[in-house]
Amino acid sequence: MKKTVAVLGSIATAAVLAIGAGQPASGETAAAGKGRGHYADVNGLHLYYEVHGKDRGKPPLVLVHGAFSATGTSWGQLIAPLSRTRQVISVELQGHGHTADIDRPLRVESMAADVAALLDVIDVPKADVYGYSMGAGVAMTLGVNYPDKVNKLVLSSVPFNDSGYYPGHLEMMDQITPEMLKATPFYDEYARIAPRPEDFDALVGKVKEMVRHTPQYTAAELSRLAPTLTIVGDSDIVAPAHAVEQFLATGGGVNGDLAGLPNSQLAILPGTSHTTATVQAQILTPMVTSFLDAPVA
Repeated sequence: MKKTVAVLGSIATAAVLAIGAGQPASGETAAAGKGRGHYADVNGLHLYYEVHGKDRGKPPLVLVHGAFSATGTSWGQLIAPLSRTRQVISVELQGHGHTADIDRPLRVESMAADVAALLDVIDVPKADVYGYSMGAGVAMTLGVNYPDKVNKLVLSSVPFNDSGYYPGHLEMMDQITPEMLKATPFYDEYARIAPRPEDFDALVGKVKEMVRHTPQYTAAELSRLAPTLTIVGDSDIVAPAHAVEQFLATGGGVNGDLAGLPNSQLAILPGTSHTTATVQAQILTPMVTSFLDAPVA
């Protein structure tokens, strides 16, 4: 048993030290939000969000970052190219980035409710939503619980229930410590922009506790989602076979030549791990833009 724990601890250390590989340098992430930051008071949070690009008559695209992350480390490579064709709104969730934590457990469901409330405050009746990792879980839950607010979904690197993770992933998450993350761009970003940088250790504990309470959705629940682009790296934390299950549940898996193309799509990114799933702008920008612009049959 001690040997198993030691191995998992080593894997966790390697994983968090790899976080941020390919991410923009800290100076670039700092510039990403310059002059574009706003706050809204929702559900007891002073919630930070950024607005990029112009209103071009399309639903705005809401970006929802991963755990321990914020706008720069999750979206620093993608905000500029995506905002050339539509308005982009990047949200920083409870306890992350510029948004201070509150006395409330970290839960995917409550963060989805926060995003829904933000859309009401900023008068956005319906949006496209692109989530990564934890943020994709929030986006998925937004689609399940607030379907009228979602036009299309892009879900990157998240399973719809725990069966989609590779064996050992959840145990690895339980081994992560604040000290492991303090050697990564995530901590650098947090220390620079968080209202209370001293809360980082508490955030790590809250994320680990949240992982044990994530929603467990069924294929029937996914079938009611808005048109969905499922994205997974071929070496991600989510097994490709599970991503295919998600694609099938959201309406994919037909002979497009006979039945027409489905409204939902699937992308498996080659040579891509979990930590590099949002940094390949040359691949992701045309793929996501084409999906969002496609008419719904």
